[in-house]
Amino acid sequence: MSCGVRLFMANKIKIRLVRSTISALPKQRATVRSLGLRKIGSSTEQEANPAILGMVKAVSHLVSVEEIK
Repeated sequence: MSCGVRLFMANKIKIRLVRSTISALPKQRATVRSLGLRKIGSSTEQEANPAILGMVKAVSHLVSVEEIK
């Protein structure tokens, strides 16, 4: 994808919050919270399904993503 988020073929991905949500839009803050992230540096493991990948794409400037083998 052109936004810096690749489609992963793995079953799970690890999502880490790397930037603050203070200056983010309320909709983006809600997306970060629904991914299970609270503080900078927090991380969560999620299934790599289209819904989660779409949420990651929406906040790709705030998070980093890596696949779990």
